[in-house]
Amino acid sequence: MKKLITFFVLVAFGVSVEAQEKGSVLIKNATVITITDGDLEDTDVLIRDGIIREIGKDLSAPRGVETIDATGKYLMPGIIDAHSHLNGVDINEGRNPVTAEVTMEESVDPNEVGIYHALAGGATSIHLMHGSANVIGGQGETLKLRYGVSQEGMKFEDAPRTIKFALGENPTRVHGQGNGIQPRTRMGVEQVIRGHFDEAIDYKRKREAYLKAKEQYDRRGRGTPPVPVAENLRYEVLNDIIEGEILVHCHSYRADEILMLMRVFNDYGVKNYTFQHANEAFKVAPELAKNGAHTSVFSDWWAYKFEVYYSTAYNASILNANGVINSINSDNDQLLRTLNHEAAKVVRYGNTSVNDALKMITLHPAIQLGIDDRVGSIEEGKHGDVVIWSGHPFSIYSKAEMTFVDGKKYFDLENDPDDMRIQINPGTEFEDGSNFRRIVDNREEDACIQDVFILMGDQSTHNHAHN
Repeated sequence: MKKLITFFVLVAFGVSVEAQEKGSVLIKNATVITITDGDLEDTDVLIRDGIIREIGKDLSAPRGVETIDATGKYLMPGIIDAHSHLNGVDINEGRNPVTAEVTMEESVDPNEVGIYHALAGGATSIHLMHGSANVIGGQGETLKLRYGVSQEGMKFEDAPRTIKFALGENPTRVHGQGNGIQPRTRMGVEQVIRGHFDEAIDYKRKREAYLKAKEQYDRRGRGTPPVPVAENLRYEVLNDIIEGEILVHCHSYRADEILMLMRVFNDYGVKNYTFQHANEAFKVAPELAKNGAHTSVFSDWWAYKFEVYYSTAYNASILNANGVINSINSDNDQLLRTLNHEAAKVVRYGNTSVNDALKMITLHPAIQLGIDDRVGSIEEGKHGDVVIWSGHPFSIYSKAEMTFVDGKKYFDLENDPDDMRIQINPGTEFEDGSNFRRIVDNREEDACIQDVFILMGDQSTHNHAHN
C-alpha cells in the first residue's frame, strides 16, 4: 500500500523516476558568469540533451526547445558542495578505526526534502561523505541533485572514487578515549595510517605472489598447490588509495596534523588529496601549495570545539593568495542553501576577487572531486548544470529563480508547488515531517559524527555530546 501511495504522490507532483534524464533549453540575454572566461553581457546559452552546446548572441532555439528570457538576470554554473551529509541514511561505521571497505553508495536517500532546498539555493552537485569517527572511514559518493529519482539516478556518472580520512579529536575520542581502541592520541592517528598502509602493501605482495603461483599450478596440473591468500577488500581499497585511484578527503583542523598527513602521503606516494575543514591551513599555506594539496574550508565557522579555537575568517583568502585550490563547503544542510553567501564572505573578509570567490563554490570543488572536465564552469561541452539568479549571486537580495541539472529544470521559484516533499504521510504534521531526522536523533550536533551516538550507547553519548 505504501508503494502505491508513493506512486500516486510522484504522479501528482509530476516527478520523474527516470534515471539521469537529460533536458534542452535556450537561456537568452543573461549576464553569463562563465568562471573561466569572465562575465559575458547579454549572452545566450543553449543546452541540448544535457550538454552546453553554444554560448553566444542571438542564438535560436531548435524546434521543441524551450526558450527562457533571462534579461537582467545572471546565469552561473551550479554550486558544488565538496563536503555534505545532506541525504545520507547512515553516516558513520564507527566500530573500527579503519573501515575503508564501506561505502555511502547504499546510504543515499533520494527523497530527502533537503535536496530540493539545496536546489532552491542554486546547488546542483554534492559530495556525500562518510563521517569522521574513523581514521580511515568509508568511501564517498558524488551526486547530482536530481530530486525524486532513484539512488542510482542521483549518481554523478563516472565520478572518481573518494574516501574519508579523519584526524584529531573525532577519531581519538570515539576510539582511544571512548572505547580503549587505538588511536588515543594524534600520534596514534599517524601510526594507524602508516600501519594499515604497510599491511596493505604487504598483503598486495603476498596476494599477487599467490595468484601467480596458483596460475602456474593450474596450468601445469602437478606439484603442491600454493597456500591461498584470501582477497581482503579493506586492503584492496587501501592499495587503490596508495596507487592514486581514490581521492582522499581528510577531516582536519590543526596545522601540525595537516603537516603530518602530507609527510605520510609523501612517504607512500599518495597524491590528489583535499583537507576538509582545515581551519589552521592558513598557517601552512605555502607547504600545502608546494605539495599540491587542496583545502575545503568554512568561510567563518570556528570555536565550536576545542581544536577549532585558533582560526580566522581570512583562511580562504590566505590559501587562495598562496595558490592553494580551495573550496568553501557547507557540511550542513542549511548552509548548503546559502553557499553563495558563504563565498561572498571571502570577498568581504579578505578582499579576494569576486571571480576567485565564485570558483570556490563551482570550479574548485569540481577539481577536488575530479569532475572539473564536466562541471564547475559554463563552457561548451560541459554539462548543463546551471542556475538563473535574479541578480548577482553575491547580493543578499538575489534569489535563485531556476536550477537546471543536465539541462532539466529541477527548481522553479515561480511555478513549483509550495510543498515539494516527495513522500508525504497524510497523518504527519508538516513541522514533524520536515524535522524527522532531528526528532530521531534528538540532537543537533556535528553531522560528521552522526550515528556514532547510536552505535556507542549512552556512555559514548555522554562523552561525545559536544563536537
